[in-house]
Amino acid sequence: MSTFLIEPGAKLANRYRLDQVVSETGGATRWKATDETLARPVAVWTFAEGFPRTSDVVRAARATSRIPDARVTQVFDADDTSPIPYVVEEWVVGSSLADLLAQGPLEPERAAGLVAEAAEAIAAAHTGGLYHLCLTPGKLMWSSGGAVKVTGIGVDAALLGINVADPGAADAQGLGNLLYAALTGTWPGGPQSGLPPAPQGPAGPYPANQIRQGVGEPLASITTRAALPHLVGQVVPGPAITSPGEFCAAMADVPRLIPLPVAPAEATPPPEPGTSRRTGEFGSTGPRRSPRNTNAGGNGTGTGPRSSARAERPPSRMDRRVAERRTSPQRILIGVLAVVLFAAVVTGAWVFGASIRGEEADPGADPGADGGEQQGGGEETVAAAPLDIGGVTGYDPLGDGSEHDDNAGRAIDGDTGGEPWNTEGYNDPMGMTKAGVGLLIDLGSSQEVHGLNLHVPANQYGVEIRVGDEAPTSAGDISAVDAALPVAWSGSASGATEITLDEPATGRYVVVWFTELPNDGGKYRGSIYEVEVLGV
Repeated sequence: MSTFLIEPGAKLANRYRLDQVVSETGGATRWKATDETLARPVAVWTFAEGFPRTSDVVRAARATSRIPDARVTQVFDADDTSPIPYVVEEWVVGSSLADLLAQGPLEPERAAGLVAEAAEAIAAAHTGGLYHLCLTPGKLMWSSGGAVKVTGIGVDAALLGINVADPGAADAQGLGNLLYAALTGTWPGGPQSGLPPAPQGPAGPYPANQIRQGVGEPLASITTRAALPHLVGQVVPGPAITSPGEFCAAMADVPRLIPLPVAPAEATPPPEPGTSRRTGEFGSTGPRRSPRNTNAGGNGTGTGPRSSARAERPPSRMDRRVAERRTSPQRILIGVLAVVLFAAVVTGAWVFGASIRGEEADPGADPGADGGEQQGGGEETVAAAPLDIGGVTGYDPLGDGSEHDDNAGRAIDGDTGGEPWNTEGYNDPMGMTKAGVGLLIDLGSSQEVHGLNLHVPANQYGVEIRVGDEAPTSAGDISAVDAALPVAWSGSASGATEITLDEPATGRYVVVWFTELPNDGGKYRGSIYEVEVLGV
């Protein structure tokens, strides 16, 4: 029977009810189904009549079921002798790496945590003679039960008939690609799973730390050695990473955390095993390195959070007597008297102080005409307000671009919804072509600057606010810019952003300096709708 004649509601092995088609791959169909015997959702592969690799897929699925690591998607059943051959797998509820990256790149420690877990699962599969060979952001899951899951091990390669000469190197590069994607939100080699392609240089995709700031060593080196082995020896030292085991060893000393999941669209099942880390612990004290999972001789499950609650002890006779003494009428009376005495003391002190202030005050002064000044010798608080701006220009002291000086006035025209001022378009998001570009604001004279109101498009920009009395105009290195216009604030901006300097800075010139630009139609570009400089 052809699988294309099967309709939702059909039942396999008198147990697995097919509910809806999820995907189709060259004669193989993946279903979301229900195991009616155990009342749980499952994923089921069925195969069209004449599909040439049915037996290969079933054999791979059975081999996958023997991998002793619960981060590998479980295989529950597989049969190629029935009228409709099938493979039944665990249905993972949660967020794929592609889902997580829809919100932007992950923090480096969380990217490292997620991909390191996947690497350990892939390494366990290689020990058993199985490979993935098709690693993409959709195959790496953070389940709503609190576990990392890798889907498609063994089965995906069999479905597509993929064979390579060096499967270890192929999966190592796949892991490097996943780490590259988690760090940058792009995919080396072209679009993949909704991610844009990584920006390209003369030698191919740029290394991750040249696309995104904050990716430090050794994480940047590991990513390049695995995902971009052709750059080894040119950009990073050390050998290329050519197996999942080598990838795990390289990641062993990298600080990492498990990433927070996106809220699932489906009902959340009870917590499940399947990670070598204790899930649910995302403390704000900074990254921590978790112990490596050996998966030796066990079922691959990790230790989850433990409940420390104990059964409540019934009150003893002594407890009841203590409670009675604490609520006795005598104690209540003493408490009331103490409150009354305290109130009397406070009232007397207030009256006495008021009389002294009255004697010291000017007899002819109008008590209601204080003009808004603070009494008692305190300083008046002055709110920061927009400063007058004498002029604006595009700012590129390190290059030869004009940065659209003719349109710079758009950034101070009072219109937050009109045409923005834009930088030139670049082939990288900054850091490769040059250190940064921005908008130079001239206040006309030295002013005390407290902050800015910055309106940019709803993209993620890396921004520094630089303030100083001297603006270098000739080309030079970044140290010249630092000397003339030191950094007063650094962070990120998206949409309408209120920026408050940690400490007020004084200077005639204020620069909105872009250190990281988003992709805009194939080029990396900075844009500002409106900017106000706040000071006193």
